[in-house]
Amino acid sequence: MSSKERLVEAMGELMWKHGYSTTSPREVRELSGVGQGSMYHYFPTKRDLGLAALRHNCQKQSEVSDAALESSDDPLEALTAYISLPRQALRGCRVGRMAQDRAVMADDELRAVVAQAFDRLHEKLVVVIGAAITAGELPSGLDPERLAYMLVAVLQGGYVLSIARQDPTPYQAAAQGALELLGAAGGSAPTAALSDPSPAPVLARVGRTAPQGEKS
Repeated sequence: MSSKERLVEAMGELMWKHGYSTTSPREVRELSGVGQGSMYHYFPTKRDLGLAALRHNCQKQSEVSDAALESSDDPLEALTAYISLPRQALRGCRVGRMAQDRAVMADDELRAVVAQAFDRLHEKLVVVIGAAITAGELPSGLDPERLAYMLVAVLQGGYVLSIARQDPTPYQAAAQGALELLGAAGGSAPTAALSDPSPAPVLARVGRTAPQGEKS
């Protein structure tokens, strides 16, 4: 991993843990192991690095979500795979948490990256839900647009409830409820083992083994 990549990875991890506003360049240098001169060579400002890290986090999240939604030719099974992804409920969504950061929301370019990530997920869900309706797995009267928004809202809300209580149970219950609603609508209950991986500590140095388990 190059110095530039380590900086982006470190900033992304710290933004996920602390938020953009409270992450300092010094923390990024310590985590990445990259010196100050190299850091400012690649990223003259914190905002430059934050923008690169936010795009990186969104891309990683999209890859995981896409893999789940493309994991089966059966659209209802693909939706089940997406909802059942192992997630770290107490850390929250890597991208969704940025919507709670005032500095990100006050910056149109940073905010747009977050909005575009959710738009992309929404579009993907609409396609899969539409396929499930066409296949007769979900009722024809359902609106794919609304159902896609509902599924994302349920998972994001589950994160908020779990973080507030410092207990993964609300997230797990919300995800299971979404699965049961899909099952009831489709005439059969999808089954999946929901899990909450133990939060991986931020590494002493980025560039070794990367923490896993965050998806939206």
